[in-house]
Amino acid sequence: MLVSSSWRKLRINIISYHFMASLFHPTSTAICFFYPSKPTFQPHNFSLLTNTNTNRFNINSLTKCNAFLDNVVDVDHFPSIIQSGILQFQELPDMQRWEFLLFGGLIWIYLTSRPGVLIGAIDAYLLAPLQLGFDNLSGKRNLKTRDFLVGDKIGEGSFGVVYSGVLVPKNVLDGEANNKGRTKAALLDPKAKDKVILKKVKVEIRGAQEFGEFEEWFNYRLSRAAPETCAEFLGSFVADKTNSKFTKGGKWLVWKFEGDLTLADYMKGRSFPSNLESVMFGRVLEGVDSFRRNALIIKQIMRQIITSLKKIHDTGIVHRDIKPANLVVTKRGQIKLIDFGAATDLRIGKNYVPDRTLLDPDYCPPELYVLPEETPSPPPAPIAAFFSPILWQLNSPDLFDMYSAGIVLMQMAIPTLRSPAALKNFNLELKNCGYDLKKWREYTRLRPDFQILDSESGRGWDLATKLISERGPLRRGRLSAASALRHPYFLLGGDQAAAVLSKLSLSRK
Repeated sequence: MLVSSSWRKLRINIISYHFMASLFHPTSTAICFFYPSKPTFQPHNFSLLTNTNTNRFNINSLTKCNAFLDNVVDVDHFPSIIQSGILQFQELPDMQRWEFLLFGGLIWIYLTSRPGVLIGAIDAYLLAPLQLGFDNLSGKRNLKTRDFLVGDKIGEGSFGVVYSGVLVPKNVLDGEANNKGRTKAALLDPKAKDKVILKKVKVEIRGAQEFGEFEEWFNYRLSRAAPETCAEFLGSFVADKTNSKFTKGGKWLVWKFEGDLTLADYMKGRSFPSNLESVMFGRVLEGVDSFRRNALIIKQIMRQIITSLKKIHDTGIVHRDIKPANLVVTKRGQIKLIDFGAATDLRIGKNYVPDRTLLDPDYCPPELYVLPEETPSPPPAPIAAFFSPILWQLNSPDLFDMYSAGIVLMQMAIPTLRSPAALKNFNLELKNCGYDLKKWREYTRLRPDFQILDSESGRGWDLATKLISERGPLRRGRLSAASALRHPYFLLGGDQAAAVLSKLSLSRK
């Protein structure tokens, strides 16, 4: 056993010396796994690491090293095209090899940098067709009107109406469900399984159909790239009849039910944010005063919003309509993004027109456009994708959403900013102050309560000032999602520790 262990160490040393020799002497052929046959070893290369007095290795030992490495990485096992490429690479002069490696490294960095050209190509040409095939096999792309019962209206936007509903079991016919009130009532019971959220695209509104198609495309896209950021998308169908809910030819989008209340719904309550405590944490936190619990709830919401934004931005998508009404709160206390009709995929230029802006003036940043107006119209998708890393470096379009996230933070933390009228006054005052939040604080007549933002040495206020700001000439001047998540508001302070300790003593609401 001792001899075997010593021999193993000796072989490792030989391999290490052999590899280091190849690094110190570029002309050496010591990287033996690049060769289909054993290379010859030049003794003078090895002497760079050991002198003649201490060199106890001979040619036979080094031949054993080559044989050992050949058994570990044998190019004979590679396809012929790879073997040919390796041999051609080895035949290049040293300088050309380094140039080739440097160029390849730069290309790799470029293709994998935000928004990820390489990952985008894999998604478009591999994952998307696979998803289409699986969905067709499972029937998700073949939904029909009769597959659903539509319940109560729960919301309405510019281009669509949102309803609660349920997926009808296969053994229940549509006619039976409509003719038998008991069956329909049972299916639409709040505790029923297979609950869904349905969105009817308004057929009478100009541009609604186009936005419905964009929303469908983005939901499929995110179901592959960042499924945890949005509600599970089940698919779409076109109504084949006209009645009180359906219009023949009208498009409907369907999501798995994860919650029918948005952050805006909760913010309308007088008890916000405490009305979200049991939802966000599952229980009531004891041992922490109400003010600190409210601060924890708001922080947890902001962390989830910014985390989701980071994930969609990493894929090249900018939402362009971040606001409390587009943030659904799930039964498990997760905050998910909804309503992607205004979103744009700047990796390929999807739903992007340079001189057209899609915004809610109460949450839109001062630049108004996700990219400068003078930005050319996007070229065909493959070309646009290849140049998208340059576009992102020059313009940082993801910062558009971060301003909106800052407004959401201000509304949650300052009760007097939650009404539509107060928010409009806030935006007017902020504009008069040059979008400088610190100046606005000295100037405002709204008498806001800054207690939550000023707690913990003012970390919340500092984060707000770095999100709500006008951008500089280089399109910078606002925190990205990744930078915001590293802000002391999230990373420092005893709030996390207090939350953990408080969970040692919990009681259900």
